[in-house]
Amino acid sequence: MGLIDQWHRQLSYLRVSITDRCNLRCIYCRTGPSFQMLSHKDILSYEEILGVIQAGIYLGIKKVRITGGEPLVRRGVFDFLKELSYMTDLEDISFTSNGILLERHIQDIVNARINRINISLDTLNPEKYFAITGANRWHRVWKGLIAAYDAGIDPIKLNVVAMKGINDDEWVALAQLTQQYPFWVRFIELMPVGHSDLFSQRWVSAETIKNSIEKHLGPLTPVKRQSHDGPAERFKLTNGLGEIGFIHAISHHFCQTCNRLRLTANGFLRACLLSDQQIDIRTTIRKGGTDEEIQQLLITAVNNKPMSHPIRISCNDQMVNIGG
Repeated sequence: MGLIDQWHRQLSYLRVSITDRCNLRCIYCRTGPSFQMLSHKDILSYEEILGVIQAGIYLGIKKVRITGGEPLVRRGVFDFLKELSYMTDLEDISFTSNGILLERHIQDIVNARINRINISLDTLNPEKYFAITGANRWHRVWKGLIAAYDAGIDPIKLNVVAMKGINDDEWVALAQLTQQYPFWVRFIELMPVGHSDLFSQRWVSAETIKNSIEKHLGPLTPVKRQSHDGPAERFKLTNGLGEIGFIHAISHHFCQTCNRLRLTANGFLRACLLSDQQIDIRTTIRKGGTDEEIQQLLITAVNNKPMSHPIRISCNDQMVNIGG
């Protein structure tokens, strides 16, 4: 049994957004003044989410990443993560966080048997962090990052959304973190999501970032990909403890090898991040749909997955609603 689309790609990776709530307002994620949070009744319960994941496992899902919004703001998240860890057919469970609540809850995360975390950190400058996120919390994020490191969580991946004229003067310093810590620093191309001019004004290619880092720090050595790797190209600096990654979401999109499906917090399946097409799974669940009916919706979503996203495409939904 497997989730194979019409282009012969096997989907084994499910990204699950458990909330649209977030304690930040990043300029590339929650855009414009008209953002409306979901009603609590529209958000899938943990039991409903676990049911979808179990249906996915039956069809060949091996990797699950929990996202938001900010997943740590949802009540009961650690019990949910522990339940997820008991699904032994999953080979990889991780979650993405902005890091603000990480220090406070690091023992809860360890107790939930989670040992892989992605942390969003676009800058090492607290003032610039405020400009990007709308919150004066850079130091809390850094303390959370170090708490995760001290707790033995490995790997810790830092997601850096690259923005021309905003953090382009920090790419080298961010890359140098991998010479001080065993962190994986991943530079992500800005994506045209939401109603914003940010993409047209601030987009820069991952290749430009790579060239800048090599100019200042020397050649990057490729790292062999693993079976459940995401789209990042992986490299190491000489004497590096960690890794540097580049996600060419636009310039050299990875659609031909995309193996992921997304479940939004309000119960819709999305097969492509940069497409507004989605399938309602919540209604079927709440009408008492059988496991087979839920599995069929997963199959339908996969069958509707486009071959690729055109570079000119723009998704009208906001990143905070999709889950990244």
